[in-house]
Amino acid sequence: MELYRGNIVYAESAEKLAEYRRAWLAVEAGRVKGIYPVLPEEYEGLPVTDFGDDVIIPAFSDLHVHAPQYPQRGLAMDTLLEDWLNRYTFPLEERYADPAFAKAVYDRFVDDLLAHGTMHAVIFGTIHVPATDYLIGRLEEKGMHALVGKVNMDINSPAGLCEDTAKSLEETEEFLARHRNNKTARPILTPRFAPTCSWELLCGLGKLAAKYETGVQTHLVESLWEAAEAVKMYPECGCDTGIYEQAGLLGHGPLLGAHFIYPQDEDIRILKKYDGFAVQCPDATINVIAGIMSSAALADAGIRLGYGSDIAGGHNLGIFGEAARSVQLSKIKTLYEPENNRPISFARAFHTATKEGGSVFGKVGSLEPGYQFDALVIGGVTDPFMELTPVQQVERFCYFGETKDIHARYLAGRKIGD
Repeated sequence: MELYRGNIVYAESAEKLAEYRRAWLAVEAGRVKGIYPVLPEEYEGLPVTDFGDDVIIPAFSDLHVHAPQYPQRGLAMDTLLEDWLNRYTFPLEERYADPAFAKAVYDRFVDDLLAHGTMHAVIFGTIHVPATDYLIGRLEEKGMHALVGKVNMDINSPAGLCEDTAKSLEETEEFLARHRNNKTARPILTPRFAPTCSWELLCGLGKLAAKYETGVQTHLVESLWEAAEAVKMYPECGCDTGIYEQAGLLGHGPLLGAHFIYPQDEDIRILKKYDGFAVQCPDATINVIAGIMSSAALADAGIRLGYGSDIAGGHNLGIFGEAARSVQLSKIKTLYEPENNRPISFARAFHTATKEGGSVFGKVGSLEPGYQFDALVIGGVTDPFMELTPVQQVERFCYFGETKDIHARYLAGRKIGD
């Protein structure tokens, strides 16, 4: 049994944050046993790690991030999406044919995820199998919960990234088989987005989804061009999300639709049918001017939400910052489209960044009994001018906190880093 004392905050629901002041938190076998305002008699005499006025919170979940784009973060942010991809991103991704380059980047990427308090992630690799094998292996070695995809793209793609269809399917099946029994970092199917995938490829991936009971991550209705092009290529499917349904990719595991900015009613119906996640990437959609997700309206429609850093469309790995930006963008969306939108609360944003996003991986993302103790201890955001409640400290941390304000990190009950 491990005992910790401090202020404690977690999302009890989408609109309510639980707050405990100077309480005790018990951890047994890597999972939360309970939170106690008064220390139970049976725990008296046990050693206690006391964090003083710092706040213990759940670790964050990043549901859309491109690991190979890590070297590009914060660069070429003055370009629009098409130029950004063709001039910078695709040439960078071609370099992952070199395993030594991939290893160097992915080592740094994984360490930086942890530094930013992200212990669970849904990750795009590249088309390159050895590089993606290394990435998923590194995450498994760390004990991080992750879904990692070898990217599939066989049409409308740069020559250096355009796959042979049969080889793409063969290598993808080998990747699934090799990692399907991992403990924490598992494979997920990853068609880049519909306009870069032939129908033969998509249907082949659908068969693999059923055979290996594997979920799918992709970009869904990210931009006006992508949404229109997808339907133009596959008009019989009706909408972008319908393409994946008719190809047999849905219903076999988690469904992560990155961005989901321009959905039709049918996209929403299908995403809800399969209990999928609409993953908002606030920084990225500002940087590449894709648009703003209607997060409140989607939540009201019963759609599950998550946040993604979308490195390197986004420029920072901190999901805590994406939570703050989501609140800001919901206000802008409401200003320009008041009939269909409303601002979201900070409580909902924090819930999305922790408990709801964490539910992709099981019982992570909360500090309720039975949840894995994946936690951060934050502090250093107060000043002498006004007293802050623990919830206010968490809110301030999300708006301008830095990695230095994370004073301790715990993964499955084990302290990591300094």
